[in-house]
Amino acid sequence: MKTLILGASSNPGRYSYQALLRLQKHQHEVVAIGRKEEVVPGVSIQTGLPELTDIDTVTLYLNPTHQQAYYDYIIGLQPRRVIFNPGTENPAFYAQLIHHQIQVEVACTLVLLATNQY
Repeated sequence: MKTLILGASSNPGRYSYQALLRLQKHQHEVVAIGRKEEVVPGVSIQTGLPELTDIDTVTLYLNPTHQQAYYDYIIGLQPRRVIFNPGTENPAFYAQLIHHQIQVEVACTLVLLATNQY
């Protein structure tokens, strides 16, 4: 299963960085999009709207205002689910995803991994 981290950061204090490392530790393939091109252990953080395929899960680390620029992009990736981590909750976007048969999960990726529910 390939996971896209949207809002990725190379800052070890950020939850998106911690999620990237934990996803890798749990043997999940990870791709990442952030504000600037950076490299973190094993993953190049991309910018913009790169062409990606076979995305199973999108885990969001962007507040709702910044998510708007990615609505069509995320829907176009046709992931199985989108995880809205704490602080990213966005009921307006939930409705669009559900309309496109994309599962919405309001949860913390780190907790899901720690409890074997990912």
